[in-house]
Amino acid sequence: MTTGQAPSPPERQVRAAFDDGHLTVYQAYRPEIADAAVAAGTFVAPFSLDRMTWIKPSFTWMMYRSGWAAKPGQERVLAVRIARPAFDDALAGSCLSHVDPAVHESHAQWQEQVRCTQVRVQWDPERSLTLARLPWRAIQIGLTGDAVRRYVHEWIAGITDVTDLAHDVHRMVEDGDVAGARALVPVEAPYPLPAEAARAVGATLTTGG
Repeated sequence: MTTGQAPSPPERQVRAAFDDGHLTVYQAYRPEIADAAVAAGTFVAPFSLDRMTWIKPSFTWMMYRSGWAAKPGQERVLAVRIARPAFDDALAGSCLSHVDPAVHESHAQWQEQVRCTQVRVQWDPERSLTLARLPWRAIQIGLTGDAVRRYVHEWIAGITDVTDLAHDVHRMVEDGDVAGARALVPVEAPYPLPAEAARAVGATLTTGG
């Protein structure tokens, strides 16, 4: 029987707002970091290059993580446009944050990957606009060491403050206008990861794009 509902995405599928050359990831910071980043077009002090930084292609997962840009230290949400080849290469050279029998031959192999890589990937339950848990996953990418420096100095094509958008979407959801809120959110489509990157993170391979 046909329900008229769109099929659910695969459990592990990278979804993002992207064009031919770039895709958008989200981060949330305190105002002084956000102001400096927007002004410079990339991250500068007081942003620290010596700490792991996590980037998230899912707008709704960023809203869940930041509490709609209300949690202390996450009052400003930034949309960061990064180069697709850099993103693809980072995932191809990444390691999952937990051992996965579908990806790793052994726990020892995973431990060696952790030791040798500077990009961590984890898959967390995706969230709806009401922040309800969904049965499929959203990817998060953690960068450390030289990966952070490459992100800041090479990958980023621009930064936009989308805090007002986050607040507008939240207000509409709170008012019960979920359809109207959804219309404001950037469209995230299945992202065509190269096969090597998809294998590294245990993602469903998506064609096209």
